Amino acid sequence: PLGPVVCISPWNFPLAIFVGQVAAALAAGNTVLAKPAEQTPLIAAQAVRALWQAGVPRAAVQLLPGQGETVCTGSTEVARILQRTLAGRLDARGNPVTLIAETGGQNAMVVDSSALAEQVVGDAVASAFDSAGQRCSALRVLCVQEEAADRIVAMLQGAMAELRLGRPDALRVDVGPVIDREAQAGILAHIEALRTKGNRVFQADEHRPSDAGTFVPPTLIE
Repeated sequence: PLGPVVCISPWNFPLAIFVGQVAAALAAGNTVLAKPAEQTPLIAAQAVRALWQAGVPRAAVQLLPGQGETVCTGSTEVARILQRTLAGRLDARGNPVTLIAETGGQNAMVVDSSALAEQVVGDAVASAFDSAGQRCSALRVLCVQEEAADRIVAMLQGAMAELRLGRPDALRVDVGPVIDREAQAGILAHIEALRTKGNRVFQADEHRPSDAGTFVPPTLIE
């Protein structure tokens, strides 16, 4: 047991990561202050209610919902802010406060000419666009040997054109919305900035969801 533990969770796995952090801290004998992402407080509230109903004392785990300015999540920059904040503090024993931070990912797949193109495309589409790409393990960069690039890019574009955008509770839908309008604006601005620099950008014409929402079309930037 370390004493009071603050668990700051992200929005992209609003139940699994939230409960995993809180349960681990409780199991080790700590009291927990649980701070969910500002976008997903209701899921966190239900999780804490379930813990209380299961017998965890209310004083042992308390929920602290709030805006990102309270404590935000997700990037290396945020982890460094937390690190600087904690650097000037000591715990009850006079030791530095422990910080464990999982931040963002920049995940790459490297493909040589011996790879089976169909398998590459299937894996790339699943990794890049499941959960609308909103997970730290999502594929961001696809590095393909030049001799195989044209065929793989053509197949990848064809597979992307088959993806359906829309409400994720519909079985026919492959890609749902991103979490909020701020995220949507940031991603679209990033795509446009690379387009302006002269990079070729592929987005299938079919990607015009009928539902209003914060959608970003699956995008390939060469």
